[in-house]
Amino acid sequence: MDTRLNEIADGVYRLSTFIAQVPPTGLAFNQFLIAGEEPLLFHTGMRGLFPLVRDAVAKLMPPEKLRWISFGHYEADECGSMNEWLALAPNAQIAHGMTAVGVSLNDQADRPPRALQHGEVIDLGGKRVRYLDTPHVPHGWEAGLLYEETTGTLLCGDLFTQYGECEATTESDIVAAAIASEDIANYSALNPAMGATLRKLAELKPRTLALMHGPSFTGDCAAALHALADDYDRRMYAKAREHGLIKEACAA
Repeated sequence: MDTRLNEIADGVYRLSTFIAQVPPTGLAFNQFLIAGEEPLLFHTGMRGLFPLVRDAVAKLMPPEKLRWISFGHYEADECGSMNEWLALAPNAQIAHGMTAVGVSLNDQADRPPRALQHGEVIDLGGKRVRYLDTPHVPHGWEAGLLYEETTGTLLCGDLFTQYGECEATTESDIVAAAIASEDIANYSALNPAMGATLRKLAELKPRTLALMHGPSFTGDCAAALHALADDYDRRMYAKAREHGLIKEACAA
C-alpha cells in the first residue's frame, strides 16, 4: 500500500490509501490536511496506517507541528491513530462535538479534547473551519463535519461512500456510486432527519466535497447533497411502508 497526496483546494490536501482487500472492490481511506498557522488533520486513519499517513504529512510539513485533529465520528478508520498523533505532536489537540467528547473522547484520548458547539469556528491562521453537528448522518450519534470556509470545502466523512479505486478529484456524478454503496453495505443509520440535515449542508453551497471513501467532488456540490437527501428520503419511505408505518411517516 502507498498513500497518495493531492491538493484538492487551496491549502487542503487529500492523503489517500487504497486497500484492495476490502470487499467487494476495495476502498479508499482518505485523510485531509488543512494547512495554516495551526494545521488540522481531518481523520487519522487506523493505527496500522499511521506510518503511511505520518510520512505523507511529512512531505508537506513537520508532522510534530500538527495543532488540531478532528474526524467525522468515533470509529477506527476515522480516529484509530489519534493517540499516536498526540504522542508525535506535543501541541496537538483533538476537537469534536460535545457528544463525542462526553461519550468517548474524554476517556479514550490521551490528552483532554476540545468540545465544540454546533457552528463554532476554529481559526487555523489562513484557514477557518466551522464545526457542524450531524447526529446519525450518516451514522453515529456523535457524528459531525467540518466546513473550511475560505475554500468552501465540506469535509464529508462517510457521506457519499463509494467502493473501488478513484481519482483524487472529479466533476462526474458521485451520487449513483453512493447509492450503490448503500445498497451493498447499508452503512447509514436511516432516520427521518437525514434529508433535512443534508439539505441544510447544501445551503452552505460548498465548492468541494472532500469524501473519506471516494474522490473529492468539485462539481455542483449543493445539487449532489440534495440528490443524496432525496435518496435517503426514498429509503425512509420504503422502510415505513415495509413496517406498515406509512400513515405515521406521511404525517411526520
